[in-house]
Amino acid sequence: MAKSNAGPRPSNGSTFSMLGTDTSIVGNVEASADLHIDGRIEGDIICNALVQGEASEIVGAVKAETVRIAGTVRGTIAAREVVILRTAKIDGDVAYDVLTIEQGARLDGRLSPSGGHMPPAFGSADEAQVALEAAE
Repeated sequence: MAKSNAGPRPSNGSTFSMLGTDTSIVGNVEASADLHIDGRIEGDIICNALVQGEASEIVGAVKAETVRIAGTVRGTIAAREVVILRTAKIDGDVAYDVLTIEQGARLDGRLSPSGGHMPPAFGSADEAQVALEAAE
C-alpha cells in the first residue's frame, strides 16, 4: 500500500509556491513560503521571497525579504534585497537595503534606501494607488 506524504510541511523556508502563466488572482496574497509568480495578481503580496517571471504582472504592493522582478509591477515594492532584471517594468516606488538593477530595466518611481520599509509617502497600497493615479 502506498504511503501518502500529504500533510503540513515544515516552515523552515525551504518550501515555495508557484503560480503559473494560466493563473490570475484578484485579491491579496500572503504566504510564509517563497513565491514564484508567472501569472497575474491584482492585489498586495506579502511573502518571504518573491521571484517574478518575465510575462507576469502584479498590480499592487509587494512586501518581502527578497524580490527578483522580471515582469511588470504597478505598485510599491519594499524588501531588504531587490533585484530588478532587464525585462522588468516597474511603475511605483522601491524601498530596499540592497539594490541591483540590470541595464535595460524600466523604473518609473522613487528609490528609497530605507531598510526595506515602505516609503513614508506610501504607507499603504491604497495610498500608493491613489498617488499613481493622480500622477497620470
